[in-house]
Amino acid sequence: MNFWWRQKEPNKFCLIKPPVKKNTIPIDLKLRAVERARFAHQVAEKRRLIKQYKMERERQQKFEEEEEIKRLRKELIPKAQLMPYFDRPFVPRRSEKQPTVPREPKFCVPRHKTIKCCRCHSMT
Repeated sequence: MNFWWRQKEPNKFCLIKPPVKKNTIPIDLKLRAVERARFAHQVAEKRRLIKQYKMERERQQKFEEEEEIKRLRKELIPKAQLMPYFDRPFVPRRSEKQPTVPREPKFCVPRHKTIKCCRCHSMT
């Protein structure tokens, strides 16, 4: 076998690649640089806004927590009891309610609450 790329003389049937086409699309580096700078500015502005929003939320949350702590401290301050009036001593009165009547406890377990096993059925 004789391969055309190994031949010393070029074969007339050998395929020659056409020259590479030049890029017809104009590459405007200045325009691309301007667009990239605009995009970078938009990204930086968005990041700055997000950071500002997070800081604002943290500040608001901290303020709310401080207000809650202040409110709780104000409510939970122990206050002194009023002094009793010693010129009018307390005299307990008998209650008008009827005393409670004691009842016997129920020790038997209802049938539906019993534990069901083999020994229980065999004993009954």
